Amino acid sequence: MPRYIAFHKPYGVLSQFTGEAGQRTLAEFSLPPNVYAAGRLDKDSEGLLLLSDDGPFIKRLLDPENGHERTYWAEVEGIPGKADMAKLSKGVMFGGYQSKPCRAELITPQPEMPPRDPPVRFRKSIPTCWITLTLTEGKNRQVRRMTAATGFPTLRLIRQRIGRLELGDLPMGAWRDVRKSDIF
Repeated sequence: MPRYIAFHKPYGVLSQFTGEAGQRTLAEFSLPPNVYAAGRLDKDSEGLLLLSDDGPFIKRLLDPENGHERTYWAEVEGIPGKADMAKLSKGVMFGGYQSKPCRAELITPQPEMPPRDPPVRFRKSIPTCWITLTLTEGKNRQVRRMTAATGFPTLRLIRQRIGRLELGDLPMGAWRDVRKSDIF
């Protein structure tokens, strides 16, 4: 019987089981044997990571032809206005690539998030705020590159949802079994 696992990946952890000396990996979280990350979440990002031992499912999930929604919360430097959020929603050019349209909104009210270890960069003269982006594509460091292209660098990034599966109140570093039907 295939396994599907929702994991709350902490900041600084690679989305793989092996790494170089001194790197934190998935191996330290007592995950079941023979499961693999279905996609990746950068080392400096946090949140929902899906793991499975179902190879065809992982292949389907990663295939760009099957663009599924992924929702991220990004703490950005500065306060984007309506025009900035509209620009993000329409898609932006970064690294010679035009991103597809997405949903981009300010999170209202702003969420109370536990502090990250290590803390994000803080500047007294520049406010920060949280926005949400829902994408159907997954280019390398896409959210960070999109927000930077609009003048609002991402300071902290947390994936909240993959398909229908939400991170919810899963504690950081914890995992739980889920059903395939919970995802799509």
